[in-house]
Amino acid sequence: MRWDNLADNPAKTTTPGTGALFAADAVTTRTFDTPEFRGITFHEIRARSIVNRVPGASRMPFEWTVNPYRGCTHACVYCFARKTHSYLDLDTGLGFDSQIVVKINAPELVRRELSAARWHGAHIAMGTNVDCYQRAEGRYRLMPGILTALRDHANPFSILTKGTLILRDLELLRQAAEVTEVGVSVSVGFTDPELWRTVEPGTPSPERRLDVVRTLSEHGIGCGVLMAPVIPYLGDRPDQLRATVRAVADAGATSVTPLVLHLRPGAREWFMEWLGLHHPHLVRRYERLYADGAYAPTWYQRRITRYVHELATEYGIGPSHHGTPRGFPERGEERTPPAGPEPTQLTLL
Repeated sequence: MRWDNLADNPAKTTTPGTGALFAADAVTTRTFDTPEFRGITFHEIRARSIVNRVPGASRMPFEWTVNPYRGCTHACVYCFARKTHSYLDLDTGLGFDSQIVVKINAPELVRRELSAARWHGAHIAMGTNVDCYQRAEGRYRLMPGILTALRDHANPFSILTKGTLILRDLELLRQAAEVTEVGVSVSVGFTDPELWRTVEPGTPSPERRLDVVRTLSEHGIGCGVLMAPVIPYLGDRPDQLRATVRAVADAGATSVTPLVLHLRPGAREWFMEWLGLHHPHLVRRYERLYADGAYAPTWYQRRITRYVHELATEYGIGPSHHGTPRGFPERGEERTPPAGPEPTQLTLL
């Protein structure tokens, strides 16, 4: 996927995959000299489409996504979405954390695509590539327009986030929940403060994220927790898992779904570099654990899942159906294509 294929007014190139990454007539590049955005560059683009079809081979249970941003200031060292920046010839390390693509026309595109005759109200998942409530959303305010369009069309949707900014849109979420199915999940893989500071430096603390769960629940919006990632040898001790599940239960979560760290290309290289700097004694153990690919061995995943589910039962909460975050539909529900071209979206797994 090249940048020119994303632009509403794509630049002309003689050969696919060549030419300038950001065409002058397609992109406005901005920087803001404020503490929260210092060192970050925003590339504002008028996208051609926004409702993306998930590849058929994906493990995810949903089939349509909306992602108003590319790149993420959360700067999670393990983020699977880092690879997506390489498709734009951007760096998957620091570039992913600091070069943020903003689809400034996302709200109007959502409204237009939901209004098309060919769209029949399929579930739309958000926050499955990069976080739609990352810091940039505080300035660009794309989500209120997106949520308003979804509400007005009574279109079911779900949101996965690490961002506390979702509480700004609480009233819109309540309004949408009155007319359609709304699912919200907050990602909290661990509550260890030192681990959080090193692997998720740009995110709100786990405690603040659990406050989001608590606030949503108090306002009648059930919220699940995606316990992701469980990081081998750093966040998988029984006492760490117990502390996290207990905190999730105390926050009033409707479910908890564990997901072991996976290291796909792009993320793997960046994470292993970080591991070598901060925990060099674990490098060989990780090489063995992930020797067969991006995923930890099945035995390890099952062990973590079984223990977390046992803890969830002990603390009075249950895992989501088939281990998926609350609000996501079952795979195989009606596939309803939007009008126009059907871009393929890289997915969570």
